[in-house]
Amino acid sequence: MFEAQKQEKSGNAGMLIGIVVILIVAGALAWYVMGPKGGAKTETATPAASGPAPGADPVRDLRIVDVKMAKDPTGTVAVWSVDIRNTSQTYTYKDIAYKTTYLGGDNSVITQNTGQLTLSLDPGDEQTTQFRDLLYPSGTALFRFNVTSASASK
Repeated sequence: MFEAQKQEKSGNAGMLIGIVVILIVAGALAWYVMGPKGGAKTETATPAASGPAPGADPVRDLRIVDVKMAKDPTGTVAVWSVDIRNTSQTYTYKDIAYKTTYLGGDNSVITQNTGQLTLSLDPGDEQTTQFRDLLYPSGTALFRFNVTSASASK
């Protein structure tokens, strides 16, 4: 009877050691996956990927020089032509988000749409782009195009 209790205690110790080893391996794996690589964690993300650059203001810096909206040849889809100038002397803007607004004769909003232009505008650069938006809303009397955000980098 005394020997049976002794074996049971050594069996519990073995199981405890096994659990500790598993926890250490799991912790090391978690550190390897989420922790520093090569001894020190370095930032490799660009400012655009990690959020807006401090001091950048795309809504202010990206000036709409000219905007035109027409129907496509079938008369069903709104086609926009937008000329944008980057007035910033410091920031390059890309992934320019926009909002289009279609208004009725009484200035009421018929519909709105959002999208993203794949332009990249260096400081002082100006480009014209065309894009298809959405089905041309009937009753449209006025329209608006606004830049809502963009990724900025120096």
